[in-house]
Amino acid sequence: MFPLVSRCGRIRKLLAELPDSERPTSIELRGLPGGADSFDIAAQFCYGVNFEITSANVADLYCASHYLEMTEDYSNSNLISRAGEYLDTVVCRSLETSVEVLRCCEPLLPLADELRVVARCVDAIASKASAEQIASSFSRLEYSSSGRLHMSKHARGRGSGGGGDWWAEDLSVLRIDLYERVIAAMKSRGVRPESVGAALVSYAQRELLKKARPDREPRLVVETITGLLPLERFAVPLSFLFGLLKSAVALDCALSSRLDLERRIGSQLDAATLDDALIPSSGNEGDTLFDVDTFHRILINFSQQDCDSEDDDLESLFESDSPAAAASPSQSALFRVSKLVDSYLTEIASDANLKLNKFVAVAESLPAHARTVHDGLYRAIDVYLKLYRCNPLPQTFTSPGGKRAHDSMVIRTVVSVPLASTVAPLVLPIYGHRAGCGEAMKRPNEFLHRFFGLY
Repeated sequence: MFPLVSRCGRIRKLLAELPDSERPTSIELRGLPGGADSFDIAAQFCYGVNFEITSANVADLYCASHYLEMTEDYSNSNLISRAGEYLDTVVCRSLETSVEVLRCCEPLLPLADELRVVARCVDAIASKASAEQIASSFSRLEYSSSGRLHMSKHARGRGSGGGGDWWAEDLSVLRIDLYERVIAAMKSRGVRPESVGAALVSYAQRELLKKARPDREPRLVVETITGLLPLERFAVPLSFLFGLLKSAVALDCALSSRLDLERRIGSQLDAATLDDALIPSSGNEGDTLFDVDTFHRILINFSQQDCDSEDDDLESLFESDSPAAAASPSQSALFRVSKLVDSYLTEIASDANLKLNKFVAVAESLPAHARTVHDGLYRAIDVYLKLYRCNPLPQTFTSPGGKRAHDSMVIRTVVSVPLASTVAPLVLPIYGHRAGCGEAMKRPNEFLHRFFGLY
């Protein structure tokens, strides 16, 4: 036992505490990091037996040598020094090896964190990823015929999926808490937002598809990934944001995470599809099939973002008759979202649990100038009114945009005065050009009878 005593401060202290008359046959080392395997290697080191430090055991050995107090105070070039040297000269020089060691630190927490093994690996991964990205960017430069340096067409075509982002898949093996620290370090090192976004997409897809996981873990993954999303727009695909939001709704994630996703989606809603917008409800009794409240909040975010960015030019933009003003990006975005809203309303209109006030709230969530043609809204209203088991009126109406609504899209008789009072203001923008409409609006039943043949 002498070599162990001479190199291990902990064992030396345990023996020193015993009376001289007692000779222990065994010593209990509770909580030894790495267990019996780590102690076996430590014993080999003490007795001069050849052994190998590898990326698979270096974290265990470093933590075990700290536990055993195998420091320079008891022997020169002791085990903790040997393991620390391997971390610095071998592990931290390779991104893949650093990831492997970081993964081995999972069962060693929090000790591995206290001893800065985790910090060394995280810093090494972030610095290597940043260096790889810089090297990749330089490799994609070429000289033009005029002698100027520019990025090659092939490199521009590859975008952020170039050779500098190969590490994204390697990081997917990490546990979410360690992965969060790596991504945060990468962002602080200046790794491109689109590269960080691609890594987050890869990790989320891998983690959320796993089965038989504790209920808490998928929710933690969604909330953490949401918090790590780059601030820059378009750093991740819009479809991924919607997928993350659908998972957040299904897993009942923190409200702050859901609101963050809604805000991000609202800033680029004009690129969304109907499939994106159909967010399933959490499944409580009495809920609509799709989460109308969430989509409504997204629309409000879109409208506010549009107003915030265009407040100064809004009046001149929509009062101008010039083709340039009509084709402005802001107006085109509003038009695309209005078509999405009308398609969404048509899709949810047949839901028996859909309340009228929610239907109206979604329909009115965009400014009046968003719609140039109202046929989509007319169709949605027609589908919604079918729920009241009414007789069809085979009429054809023409919207202000000049496009005739289809003959089969008919308004049906409404049997509720409160419903008439709500629907009449909603459809006023469509048929408000008819003579006497404004006066009739003061009496909703008369309005529906006069202009739709109802009542």
